[in-house]
This record gives sequence, structure tokens and C-alpha cells, in this order.
Amino acid sequence: MFLSFSEICFAQEYKYEIGGMAGTAFYMGDANKTALFKNMNLGAGAVFRYNRDFRWAYKANLAVGGVSGDTRKSGNAFPDGQDVSFSRTFIELGGQIEFNFFAYSDKYAYLGTKRISPYLFTGLGITAATGDDMFLGLNIPIGMGVKYKLKDRLNIGFEFSLRKLFGDSFDKPKKDGFGLEDPYEIKSSFLKNKDWYSLTMFTITWDFGLRGDPCRNLSY
Repeated sequence: MFLSFSEICFAQEYKYEIGGMAGTAFYMGDANKTALFKNMNLGAGAVFRYNRDFRWAYKANLAVGGVSGDTRKSGNAFPDGQDVSFSRTFIELGGQIEFNFFAYSDKYAYLGTKRISPYLFTGLGITAATGDDMFLGLNIPIGMGVKYKLKDRLNIGFEFSLRKLFGDSFDKPKKDGFGLEDPYEIKSSFLKNKDWYSLTMFTITWDFGLRGDPCRNLSY
């Protein structure tokens, strides 16, 4: 009995994760109002996570990807019958807070931990996009995912998220000509006519940063 408890007590548990992510990105706005996964482009990035406890984690990410759109495929009619297509590359730096539905760990089974857990997350980020008319603005990510402890210190995951932008010029990479920042010349509020983009990512991370004393507070 004592040996079994000792083995559990000194089982390694790590505070941090670092790794990468890869997947797809797509845009939603005036050229794509409702269609998910339309005009998908590649995306990739880096991930750093601090696991506060089994349920809560704080995550930072650096992501890069592409977005594109074409008003001829949008189903909308624009003033004077004008149409425009665009593509641009964006880079995002963000931070999120995650909530795991299950106590996430491959150890401490007597505490009800699971090596797999779905999770929800939100946070705040900043997005920059290339083009003659460069975009720079804040975003709010809203997403869900699932993570799995493949083996000791190695995690894999999958997540889907939408990023709501604080701006309506994400789909206007050129300064001249017809643009989509305000095609109908209607003043918009924060909740209307704002652009979005989405990330669908597979992740792989490596645990590091051993906790000082796992036995001091086994309920963390």
C-alpha cells in the first residue's frame, strides 16, 4: 500500500506545454455571410499553454494563415453590380483561457482524471493582414476543441474557432477601387457588418516544467 501511494505521489505532472498547430483558415464577411469552410486556405502556428490545474489552462498562440473571398460567389448584390475578389495573408498573436470538461491528466486516476477532454475557450488577440491597405485590429476568439494525452508529456488535439474582428476592412486588401469595408455605405455598430475568420487546427504539444511538490496539493 505504501509503495503504491508513493508511486502515485511522485508521479510527474508538468505545468507547461509548447508545440505547434497546423490546419485551415477561412473568412466570413460581406463576400461570405454564412457558409462555413468556404474558400479554405492553409494555416499554421505555435502554441504555449500554462496548465493552472486539471480544469483550467491559459494559452498563447502565434498563428499565420490565408483568407480569400469572391463576391460573385456570395449570393449578394452589390451597388452598381460591382464585384471584387481578394486574398491576403494574416498573422495573429493571441491569448485564451480554456476550460476542460474533464480533469485532464494521464495520472492521479483516483481523482477522476481523464487522458481525453473536450474544452471551450475564449480570449483576446491582435490580427494584422498584408495588402496595400494593411489591416490591424483586435479579435475575440470563441472556440471548442478536444485534447488527448497520447503518452507521458505528449498531447495531441483538435480545435475549431471563430475570430470576431473589431473592424470591417479585413476583406479590403487594396486601397483603390471597390472595397468591402462598407459596400452599402451604412454605418455599422460593433455587432453588425464586422468581419470574422476561422481557424481549424490540429495541435501537438510537449509537457515541461515539473511541479515542485505533487504531494503538497493533490487536488490542483
